[in-house]
Amino acid sequence: MAISTFAELKASVADYLNRSDLTSVIPTFITLAEAQINRDVRHWQMEEKASLTVNARYVARPSDWIQTVRIALSGGSGGGLSLMSQQAMAEKRGAANDAAGTPAFYSHSESNFELFPTPDSANTAELLYYQNVPALSNSATSNWLLASAPDVYLYGTLIHSAPYLAEDGRTGVWAQMYGAAVNQLNLQSESSKTSGAGLKLRVRGLG
Repeated sequence: MAISTFAELKASVADYLNRSDLTSVIPTFITLAEAQINRDVRHWQMEEKASLTVNARYVARPSDWIQTVRIALSGGSGGGLSLMSQQAMAEKRGAANDAAGTPAFYSHSESNFELFPTPDSANTAELLYYQNVPALSNSATSNWLLASAPDVYLYGTLIHSAPYLAEDGRTGVWAQMYGAAVNQLNLQSESSKTSGAGLKLRVRGLG
């Protein structure tokens, strides 16, 4: 059975489970799988750019943000901001008497980026980040991940069906298949970003 739409994914899950009475709960299994997928998968198709207004100590993160790749100030040197822990930032802020200036560091604070030094003038920054995989639904019937790696969706969904069905014995098999599919997808992404670049070491800071 092809798995290219939300409906086909639900039908495949029901087929694998050999159950016809789970219509109302399979979407919940898929939602749980998507939450895990967003924690496990890091693919170039999840990368997104956003322009941030940098004019205060705290700057809101995009609502679909998962992980920061890079923040760089626009104009001037355009230098990238370095990630630091909240504790280290608090110590730096205290040592500098919270003097304002051009931000050089950031940390994650609740749903915001915290900047240090606090900006002394308005600026913009370009954020490169990983965003959530678009969720499937009856109105959003497919996305890039389902098209590229339906096995990730299928085995991820089956993992989350096991506790509900009290069939934990099969979880290990599905988890192994899911882990292998995720690993292959992540490796494929890395390969696609480095192909043709020769023997070059790539260093990527993730926040």
